[in-house]
Amino acid sequence: MNIEQARYNMIEQQIRPWNVLDPHVLELLGAVKREDFVPLAHKALAFVDMEIPLPGGQSLLTPKVEARLVQEVNAQRHEKLLQIGVGSGYVTALLAHRSQRVIGLDGSSELVQLARANLQKAGIFNVEVRQADGAAGAAADQPFDAIVLVGSVAQVPPSLLQQLKVGGRLVAIVGEEPMMYATVVTRTGENTFDSQQRWDTVAARLHGFVEPSRFKF
Repeated sequence: MNIEQARYNMIEQQIRPWNVLDPHVLELLGAVKREDFVPLAHKALAFVDMEIPLPGGQSLLTPKVEARLVQEVNAQRHEKLLQIGVGSGYVTALLAHRSQRVIGLDGSSELVQLARANLQKAGIFNVEVRQADGAAGAAADQPFDAIVLVGSVAQVPPSLLQQLKVGGRLVAIVGEEPMMYATVVTRTGENTFDSQQRWDTVAARLHGFVEPSRFKF
């Protein structure tokens, strides 16, 4: 397989047509080696439009969803970010290139070790990956300029929104199959938030977040 051709095809045939048009994001996708963040058993699938299994029942999202989440975050060089659901560290690497500092949380010790090793190999050192309950966030390090949930949730815990700066934003895929929406919540004041549904998709669940009761009378 010609890896550079496969990377080019991923960007031009999957990602750009999905309204990922920010030149900085497209440039990053060419520079950060996605194949280095894919488990060895699935390396041949690194550029395929599918979710890739990770240890602990988690998965890498499709390349186009990852890229569009990074575009929505719109990280700036001076900003501190919180990422929930670190996986293998690929999205963390993309965000780290755009921001001053990233704190990444994942509940799986195996994934935390994997992400740390992958990020170190990639020469990315402005990231701290911790094993922690992502739904609780990182209150001791608040406030954050941006929070991104890499995976889907039924709802965003209000406690996470409280960890944003005023003017900060949270990006998450929210809802139930078959209809989920990439949602951007901006903190507009001490107790006010603006929520916008940007695009619909379906993505694997993040572990550790509350699911609504299915029981009906």
